[in-house]
Amino acid sequence: MNIVTKNAKLNFAKPLNFLKNWRSLPPFEMISYILMYSSVPMLAYGINPYNYDILRIILLTILCLYSGFFAALIWNDITDSDIDKISHPDRPIPSGRISRKKFFNIALFFSLLTFIFSFLVSFWCFIVVIFAALFVALHNKYFKKIVKFPAYSEIFTPIQWIVVVIFGYIAVWTNFTYQNSIILNIPFVENISTNIFEIQNMFLLILFTYFADNAHDLPEGIHDYKGDLKLGVKTYATSFGKKNAARISFIWFIISGLLGFLIYIHTILTEIFLIPFLFIWIYTLYYSYNLMEKNEDEIEKYSIIVGRKGFNYLLLSFDLIFIDILIQLLLR
Repeated sequence: MNIVTKNAKLNFAKPLNFLKNWRSLPPFEMISYILMYSSVPMLAYGINPYNYDILRIILLTILCLYSGFFAALIWNDITDSDIDKISHPDRPIPSGRISRKKFFNIALFFSLLTFIFSFLVSFWCFIVVIFAALFVALHNKYFKKIVKFPAYSEIFTPIQWIVVVIFGYIAVWTNFTYQNSIILNIPFVENISTNIFEIQNMFLLILFTYFADNAHDLPEGIHDYKGDLKLGVKTYATSFGKKNAARISFIWFIISGLLGFLIYIHTILTEIFLIPFLFIWIYTLYYSYNLMEKNEDEIEKYSIIVGRKGFNYLLLSFDLIFIDILIQLLLR
């Protein structure tokens, strides 16, 4: 191996090794994202024969949303580096593990991949990604630090995860045709084919994603209270107090569970989704309830645990959707 090739491999391996240890993301979480990003187009497609076309859409959706996940998280680390100096000093920029410039280049790379993969799915998915990217950029860089509306930051942050649902449904609606379709026909771009039933399903999944993600965001906002307060970021904790943020988070978890049950009875899910989902929901509610009981000295430390449990609840719910549909396909 010549020196040039060897150096190229080392230069390529260095960012990969950094990403591997960047947030210490557990293998369970990394695998769950694959199932999550697959589950939405699978739910939208239904229990129909699978062929190259649907498998291609699912694969491109995974690649696009995974790239977008890394891009959004890295952009967030860059824009929130001032807050992280106080609340998360071990993160890459505050700890000095990577420079802001290098992290910016990595974020740019993943953003480019996201745009390419979305365009390969459909033009409409490309449009969804453009709007999502603009929102993430403006929200993280400017709005959440300058908008003084109470709890603004956490009210709008879940939109980033709602994009997963919208993208998955649009990917199917622009590549396949439903029976009794409502068809939106615009010249020079793909038709959008859907029906009222599927629109309702998407709306339910959007609501579930919003409340489940927001419920886990609030405890993390309690943990970041000091940094957010210092920089004027409006979260539920900085706007209404840590105790009230814990109470609102508990209510949001309750609402998300009820929405999960509605998703079960309204969609094609019939196999194993419901019982494991209820178990995970009750388990998460237990931790959320305990958070409300903590005093001022304990609540910030315990909130990071509840935030982690809540995020696992969100991921596992989508994983269960994937497993339920996969079992139905295998049985057929």
